[in-house]
Amino acid sequence: MKKLICCFFITAYSYCFAQDNTVKFLKAETEKFFAKESLDTSSKNWRKGGQFNFNVNQGTLSNWSAGGDKFSFSLNAFLNTYAFYKKGKHSWDNNLDLAYGIINTTSLGNRKASDRIDLTSKYGFSFTKNMSLALLSNSRTQFAKGYAYLKNSTGGDSASVTSKTFAPAYVLLSLGVDYKPVQALSIFLSPLTQRYVIVTDKRLGKFYGLDSGSRFKNEAGAFFSANFFKKLNANITVKSKLDLFSNYKNNPQNIDVFFSNVFTAKVSKFINVSVNLDIIYDDDTQNVNPEKGPAPQILQLMGIGFAYKFKG
Repeated sequence: MKKLICCFFITAYSYCFAQDNTVKFLKAETEKFFAKESLDTSSKNWRKGGQFNFNVNQGTLSNWSAGGDKFSFSLNAFLNTYAFYKKGKHSWDNNLDLAYGIINTTSLGNRKASDRIDLTSKYGFSFTKNMSLALLSNSRTQFAKGYAYLKNSTGGDSASVTSKTFAPAYVLLSLGVDYKPVQALSIFLSPLTQRYVIVTDKRLGKFYGLDSGSRFKNEAGAFFSANFFKKLNANITVKSKLDLFSNYKNNPQNIDVFFSNVFTAKVSKFINVSVNLDIIYDDDTQNVNPEKGPAPQILQLMGIGFAYKFKG
């Protein structure tokens, strides 16, 4: 009986020891697996983020000898989001800008101050350290109706519709070379670009160089785009974009220009001072004053208000 009991304990001890070794082995292998997984950099291939600015200004005058509107109110909102991907020779840059603003005064009523939808997506395959063969697409339009305001014969304001949602919309597809000397700067050049000008309301087509009764036109040409996005220091950020397009089919020497700039200076965690400056020139876009020829379109906004930055 004693021998039987001894055999039982010896067998049980051997079994437990074997089990303990098995557990240790599995634990070691698991730790190796998770250590390997922790080195996975797939999430680091993406760089995502954005900024939202919301500025409000209000003023009131009462018995003000220097003159002016009794009441003024303005609201401007701007949102920029980006998602940049980089892995090996492949890159994919995406950027979306949304802006909308209104102003209200006693004498002028409600008027639109800014309005933009701008989406750019660019895929690149690098063949040197700083240069890539790239395919770029860009879509640019607006949210709401726009008006031209002129004085009528009685001296009052007359308003006429000059734009609507997707009237106009510019859609561009381009194949070219992308050069990135530093992370903050990207320069894209293409001799092969197709651009579509879309005006959903036929009555507005004449303002954007479309034939009577047509809703769109296509243009083949050369395209240049330079983008700069950098945090200059702990408080100041600059975002700038310059697009140039030359239409091979019609007056290639008259280059279309789209130049957009946003400067932001941090006052506190959620308060920023922002300055927006946009310059647009398109030889086919009619002047708001029909008696004058094509001219640069300039938009400048400056304000202080709520700001929020986010990262993915």
